Amino acid sequence: MCMAKQDADMAERGLLTDREREIVKGEADVSDDYRYRVASRIRNKIDRIDDDVTILEEHRADLLEELREVVCEDD
Repeated sequence: MCMAKQDADMAERGLLTDREREIVKGEADVSDDYRYRVASRIRNKIDRIDDDVTILEEHRADLLEELREVVCEDD
């Protein structure tokens, strides 16, 4: 995949890929084993967010605040 296409794809997704969203919502016909593997990948991404928050804390507090506004918004 060319870098421009890859960058565009990354810019349009959040934590989950479109495919992961389909699987989590139950819209994809996949095996239980595959569903488990997708959940595991998502857990790994969640674990890595901690490092990202640390980097934002140290270098871009403004972006960290934007992240907190989205993630910690009251429902």
